[in-house]
Amino acid sequence: MMKFDKSNFKIIQNKDVNINTYIEGSGPLIIFIHGWPESWYSWRHQIKFFSSIGYTVASPDMRGYGGSSKPEEVSDYDVLKLSSDIIAIADYLGFDQFNIVGHDWGAPVAWHTSLYYENRVKKVCGMSVPHTVSQMPPIETMKFLFKDIFFYMLYFQKEGLVEKELELDMKKSLLAVYGSISSGENKVETFEPVPFSKDMTFLKSLGEGHAFPYFMSQNDFDFYVTEFSSHGMRGPINWYRNIDRNWEITKDTHAKKISTPTCFITGANDPVGKWAPINKSLYENLEGNHSINDCGHWVQQEKPDQVNEILLEFFK
Repeated sequence: MMKFDKSNFKIIQNKDVNINTYIEGSGPLIIFIHGWPESWYSWRHQIKFFSSIGYTVASPDMRGYGGSSKPEEVSDYDVLKLSSDIIAIADYLGFDQFNIVGHDWGAPVAWHTSLYYENRVKKVCGMSVPHTVSQMPPIETMKFLFKDIFFYMLYFQKEGLVEKELELDMKKSLLAVYGSISSGENKVETFEPVPFSKDMTFLKSLGEGHAFPYFMSQNDFDFYVTEFSSHGMRGPINWYRNIDRNWEITKDTHAKKISTPTCFITGANDPVGKWAPINKSLYENLEGNHSINDCGHWVQQEKPDQVNEILLEFFK
């Protein structure tokens, strides 16, 4: 497991929410925003690389995760509140302008931060999840598209259901999630559509993982198991319960393109690309659109050297 200086963690306050943030380096600011089920530590390769070459790097536990606050209310996890946490970090560090990189659920946070605070964001990179604008409430669309297929985002809407399932055996749960949409030598193809049935559960739909992913050491994997065993899954899953709320509260930007210089990175084997491909017309200034071969969903962890090279060229 990579070593990080514990004194570099700062608790940054945004109203009544505290954001535990790892900060290292000096120079222009890059804020790295993780997704589900991840952590500040998901950016370990980027933290070390960019802090060593003249950047200030901030990698938070997003609200609901790790050492950050975990509000109980579902509405406390909408995308505008999450974006405000990013601004709070930049304000705390004294940067009027900064770069942002978001992976998985972190990508929509990055997109909306650049939409609502475009004078603050110099450049934005999203990974795995492109900016999307639905014509109707997204949950309604999902129910239509997946009416005969078990779809995890719909399953996640009932409070307490998937939390109980995942928390029963966190090691088993994370093995299934991380292994299901990774790539490489130990590729496990378990994240495939399955017919809907009343007794289907999230973990049943994934199948069982038997070894920690090739892109993690045993210590890396144990870190995640400890984090989620200690802090639970309600906060992280609440992000999914704001999908329709996010659509409703951001209607003022539905017709607006992202004007910030933009980069998009995904793994060629990431299944998210099958049902959420990038729509280039939603960006005014898409400087890079990269698909990395032999790579699944966990792109910045699976292929850190390629990702760092792309980001370095983008941020120059």
